[in-house]
Amino acid sequence: MEGSDVTMANTTKPLTNTEIKQAKPRDKEFNLSDGQGLALRIKPNGSKLWLFNYSHPFSKKRINISLGDYPSLSLADARHKRREYRSLLVDDIDPKEFIEEKKIKSDEANQNSLEHITNLWLDAKSDRITEVQRQRIYRSLEIHIFPQLAQIPVHKLKARRVIDVLRPLAIKGTLETVRRLCQRLNEIMVYAVNSGIIESNCLTGISKAFTTPTVTNMRTIKPEELPALMKAISRASIKFTTRRLIEWQLHTMVRPGEAAAARWDEINLEEQVWIIPGKRMKKNRDHIVPLSKQTLEILEEMKSFSGHREFIFPADREPNKPSNSETVNRALKRMGYGGKLVSHGMRALASTTLNEEGFDADVIESALAHVEKNNVRRAYNRAEYLEPRKKLMCWWSEFIDSALYKG
Repeated sequence: MEGSDVTMANTTKPLTNTEIKQAKPRDKEFNLSDGQGLALRIKPNGSKLWLFNYSHPFSKKRINISLGDYPSLSLADARHKRREYRSLLVDDIDPKEFIEEKKIKSDEANQNSLEHITNLWLDAKSDRITEVQRQRIYRSLEIHIFPQLAQIPVHKLKARRVIDVLRPLAIKGTLETVRRLCQRLNEIMVYAVNSGIIESNCLTGISKAFTTPTVTNMRTIKPEELPALMKAISRASIKFTTRRLIEWQLHTMVRPGEAAAARWDEINLEEQVWIIPGKRMKKNRDHIVPLSKQTLEILEEMKSFSGHREFIFPADREPNKPSNSETVNRALKRMGYGGKLVSHGMRALASTTLNEEGFDADVIESALAHVEKNNVRRAYNRAEYLEPRKKLMCWWSEFIDSALYKG
């Protein structure tokens, strides 16, 4: 831009829309000044470009900033930008550097998609959750949230949009799923706030947009109903692996995911124990399961089927992967136990039976991998309860066997 446009800024006559529209191109580009550093550059090809010319607050070097093309950027909008940049200069801020920093921040913010921040959040939780839990959390978001919101930057997430994504689930009646998704999304957003990625969590309270799910106890059966269950399992038209998985979970009293993902390298046949690593446990602590004669027989039967594989109970279609944690639940439904018993309820069945038989409550809790909150008691449990648990597990397996004969 020519110096005369700037030095005469205070006396330059402001442009009008008519002047701008009627301005014709020449052989060489030229400027129409609006004053105070703003000018319209007209090129020989007829294009018109807004420019802002100023003196750097420290170096005093003359600098041009391109504001945009006319008429895409109107005269009024160009003047608004001029006011914005002149106010920056008053505070000794270089408008060009300000624009570049703003663009960098915008680019960074747009890269912080919901999916990306979710992975960072899960990484930060890695010392508090197991790999199985991580996969379960991610999978729920992958199924219900990511198809529509995965690439949305977290700073652009709006409560209304998230509620609209969740509403079909609520209409279907899966309110517990909605509740958990709301909880997880809020944790992700709180992580983003605490990490300085966003200023505030706009999803606070989205769960209030939905009906609160009714709390129901884990569906289970009474000890006296075990014979009928064992009869149903023995006669059910289910795959060999599924049948053995049901029996394995029932005998070992572990959680569905822990049973389904059991690995051969976790079994110590010499010591007759199954050592589940902490990364697969709910409380992130190793869990030792004493193996009864019946569970060792299950392993012997599975050895010819999956002994050459990683997982004891491999998936049917993808044998290099473990069975799905819902496999037992689906089998129970097909056996007529839908609404009566869920796979997790077999733990409750074991607990009820063992407590009624008078076994030490602390030993039962230890067998179920329930973590004792008292540190002293927890240390004692780990050191002293293994032998009593061996007796408990053997009794429980014998009880299951006797129920089968009664059935």
